[in-house]
Amino acid sequence: MDPRIGSSYVARKELFHRGIKRGRLTIQEIEEALPEGALTAAERWLLYYSLRAARVEIVDEVTGEVDHGVGMGAGPDARGH
Repeated sequence: MDPRIGSSYVARKELFHRGIKRGRLTIQEIEEALPEGALTAAERWLLYYSLRAARVEIVDEVTGEVDHGVGMGAGPDARGH
């Protein structure tokens, strides 16, 4: 791996690849894939927003509920993502 490319970039790229291929990701998969402290709240919000824009369904593994981003439209601090 090119040292200029961080592990966060590689993790996000893999998430998009997997999400687009399967059409869905769990919140838990997303959070586990990202290195600890890799993203700011704004970057995390943008990641979730971008996954949804790519038509990747985001599901809570525990409850089975689809995360439609309701409440996240106000910006990156709306839900801490």
